[in-house]
Amino acid sequence: MTKARVLVVDDEANERQGLTELLSAWGYAVDSAADGQQALERVAAAAPDAVITDIRMPRMDGLELLRRLRQDWGELPVLVLTGQGSKEAVVECLRLHANDYIEKPIRGDDLKQRLADLALAPPVKKDGGEEEEWEFVGDSLPVREIRQVIRQVGPTTASILITGESGTGKEVVARLIHQQGPRRERTFIAVNCAAIPESLMESELFGHERGAFTGAVERRAGCFELAEGGTLLLDEIGEMPLPTQAKLLRVLEDRRLRRLGSKAELPVNVRVLAATNKDPEQAVASGQLRSDLYYRLNVFQLHLPPLRDHLEDLPALAASWVRRLNSRHGRRVQGLSPEMLAVLARHSWPGNVRELRNTLERALIVCEGASLEPRHLPPGFARAKSPLVDDAHSVRIPLGATVADAERLLILRTLEAERNNKTRAAEKLGISLKTLQNKLKEYQARPASDAPPAPGELGAHGG
Repeated sequence: MTKARVLVVDDEANERQGLTELLSAWGYAVDSAADGQQALERVAAAAPDAVITDIRMPRMDGLELLRRLRQDWGELPVLVLTGQGSKEAVVECLRLHANDYIEKPIRGDDLKQRLADLALAPPVKKDGGEEEEWEFVGDSLPVREIRQVIRQVGPTTASILITGESGTGKEVVARLIHQQGPRRERTFIAVNCAAIPESLMESELFGHERGAFTGAVERRAGCFELAEGGTLLLDEIGEMPLPTQAKLLRVLEDRRLRRLGSKAELPVNVRVLAATNKDPEQAVASGQLRSDLYYRLNVFQLHLPPLRDHLEDLPALAASWVRRLNSRHGRRVQGLSPEMLAVLARHSWPGNVRELRNTLERALIVCEGASLEPRHLPPGFARAKSPLVDDAHSVRIPLGATVADAERLLILRTLEAERNNKTRAAEKLGISLKTLQNKLKEYQARPASDAPPAPGELGAHGG
């Protein structure tokens, strides 16, 4: 298995050494730092694939390090180590968009799974030897069409440009495309071009020789070499510097690359997928994206709609996340109350499914009952208006919604308008109170039973 690079940050030498030895035994290439300040220097010098950091450290603690990494390094995966029962620290980590957290004392099997969830390695094998499947959760017309396209283009060698807002699931779709094709047994590597400093971009992609530049103390393979025989996703391709775009185009055309500081060329056998949250044609027009590279990558374009355009999938998405988060946090939350679903349906979801996942995780952490309720949401959350609600007395049903989807949206919106008074809502809808209660029970139970198996849920719709 190709080695991913992990930076361990902890001021306790014994803890740091123990983690380093454990990760090395699992096949990771490991670097370490004694505090947040030193970690930032290591990240700038070596561009790790993920960071594991403690919270309490001198000079710069883990939370400040997380803030700085999000500010300067975009979506570099960060796993935070927290003390037992430290709910406040957990909530703060999630607010700062940590990818994950794990309580001390660390269990090896738990840590290993969390790292696998960060997609630093090929998919984990099940007991039966088959790869776990990723899933694009939902049954709306847009989601069904995306699944159909994935089945069509996955087995080909065509370059594909995946577009969509941040959090719509671009990396999930890229993984599904990879798994549909003949390269499924080989490595899938995702690179966030927005998270890599311009000075390190070429080294990250093409590798370098020892002495190629200050700090290059050893030969290092780039992402193309690491993905040899497999698939490379270039996420946020529009953030790649123009000089690097020119070199990337040459590699794609010639199927050969040259490490920085080397005179020799190496053959390349990699399927390249690209993704962007920008309008690619506007990026070309503004000069941010080379037109020749755009045409080379855009053999096929796949657009992922924002969550607000297929809110009928929200109950199934929420149910799948709750079940996976239950497993992760050792909870037994049974689902979402109708009132909770109604509030979620009002939200505009600018962060899309990634925002939904984070919102549900925060709610699940503070929930002490059997189901998630509106009171478990952050203050002010419910004030955002959904694009499905034109005014206080109407609901807009998106094109492609089924009759069952439309009925569900209408019932939940009416219940919300009547301040969760089921008797008045039933009267407005022209149905009996018993019928309304049965419908609400169905909405709670159906997504949990119809959603795909747990292994696919964590990555579902989240990239």
